[in-house]
Amino acid sequence: MNLPSFIARRITFQSKRTFSKLSVRIAILGIMLSLAVMILSLAVMRGFKEEIREKVRGFSGDVMVMKFDLNASLENSPVTASPESIRKIRALPAVAFIQPVANKPGIINANGEVEGVVLKGVDKTYNWDFMKKILVAGRVIDFTDSVEATKEILVSRYTAARLKLKVNDDFLMYFFRNNAPPRPRKFRIAGIYNLGVEEVDRMYVIGALPMVQRLNNWSPQQTGGYEVRIRDFDHLEEAAARVDDELGIDLKSNTIIESFPAIFQWLSLLDVNTEVILVLMIAVAVINMISALLIIILERTGMIGILKALGQTNWGIQKIFLYNAAYLIGYGLLLGNVLGIGLGLFQDRTHFFTLDQTSYYVNFIPVMLDFTDIMLLNLGTLAICLLVMLLPSTLVTRIAPVKAIAFK
Repeated sequence: MNLPSFIARRITFQSKRTFSKLSVRIAILGIMLSLAVMILSLAVMRGFKEEIREKVRGFSGDVMVMKFDLNASLENSPVTASPESIRKIRALPAVAFIQPVANKPGIINANGEVEGVVLKGVDKTYNWDFMKKILVAGRVIDFTDSVEATKEILVSRYTAARLKLKVNDDFLMYFFRNNAPPRPRKFRIAGIYNLGVEEVDRMYVIGALPMVQRLNNWSPQQTGGYEVRIRDFDHLEEAAARVDDELGIDLKSNTIIESFPAIFQWLSLLDVNTEVILVLMIAVAVINMISALLIIILERTGMIGILKALGQTNWGIQKIFLYNAAYLIGYGLLLGNVLGIGLGLFQDRTHFFTLDQTSYYVNFIPVMLDFTDIMLLNLGTLAICLLVMLLPSTLVTRIAPVKAIAFK
């Protein structure tokens, strides 16, 4: 029989001392809350990064191929990529799809209001999967009739609200080129989308690429660039380098991180915040356990003296209290997992806790629970707490058997 483990179980689960019971419960509560907060912090951080990243890359792709020039305006320079280059990029294992796009700034005039926007032109090969998810009214552009498609447009809910527009409404949009007079075009709203990223929602409307080509006097082979979607975002830089290798000397590629630096810098700050929370919560758990263990040792002074008188070694007595600490930590971790995972699953299913979308890009707190994170948090908390417990447990070496028995 493992004597230290047996005595530790008796101390932990059959103790009748009121004061130590209170300290033990406080320690367990501290560990439970600390682990639950750490689980939720990591889950929310992962959820935020995943949700916002998917929104931005769903709208703009992962890699943008454009002309290699000094053009820094919102209007693209014309690109004529060779069919061979496009075929090679599409054949790369890391590439999910590639699609032509072109931007054309313009001004919408509707209901006595004007709004400056950028028309993003797409063609019949455009992948509409993401846009269909964020549509709040109407439908996507139908390219079955190429003539009618050039008259249709998608606007954001932000723009529709500012200009008091709804699905099937018509409006004029004015385009400018060099010193030429403005060129008005009439569009009909086919659908309204809501990305939730104000920088994008207030700027972009989506129309037909052939319309942009006609406005710019481009040939059907010319476009403003190509959006490339990568299968695995974690290998973005590597995939972007492979795409760049297939481009001619007149083309360049930019990753989505380079195109939206402010958003991705903000997301990277979440990692720092999460690290601070983890350190603070571990500190809370450790301090609670140290306090509880010291109280238990002091209350068991008489028992320690008797065990020493019977020949038990200091290390053997230390193991009793380390086992005791392990049982308490394990119980706290179990409750912490139930609380943290339970709240995470509840939020993931119900979106009960909401946010201001204009400030956080999402209208609810996104949660992404990861089994590996949870396992590492449990093992890390257990290991750190037990290692720290070695120091207060050495208090038993300073207790003299004669005095301890007399104290009892």
